[in-house]
Amino acid sequence: MAQSDRVTEPESPAPTTAQVDVWQRTSMAAERTWLAWWRTALTATAGALAVGRFAPELLHVAPGPYVLLGCGYAALALGLLVFGGRRQRELERSILDGVHAPLPFRLVAAFTIGGVLLVTITVVLVGAQI
Repeated sequence: MAQSDRVTEPESPAPTTAQVDVWQRTSMAAERTWLAWWRTALTATAGALAVGRFAPELLHVAPGPYVLLGCGYAALALGLLVFGGRRQRELERSILDGVHAPLPFRLVAAFTIGGVLLVTITVVLVGAQI
């Protein structure tokens, strides 16, 4: 059998330049989102240090409640790092699969409620000392 007589399956067409460009821009946007999760986690870590360590000294108060509050900010930072990493993986998979992967509302709600609680407790604790 000659090589030209072989039946071959058609190859899938190579992606167009426009398709590659869209994939690259979307992937880079997902990466920027992941970096935003990291920046927010670093900010929460700084908040944990400020509230847990520096606020009691600056306000001349017992450190206990502030240390606990600082631990709350640290837990927020940890959650942001973990869920940000998971989100990055989900976005990369969705890009490769060509499907939409919205952020689950319960995750948005959990971080929002946690943030509101931390800020409220911070304002109450610090406001009570002024």
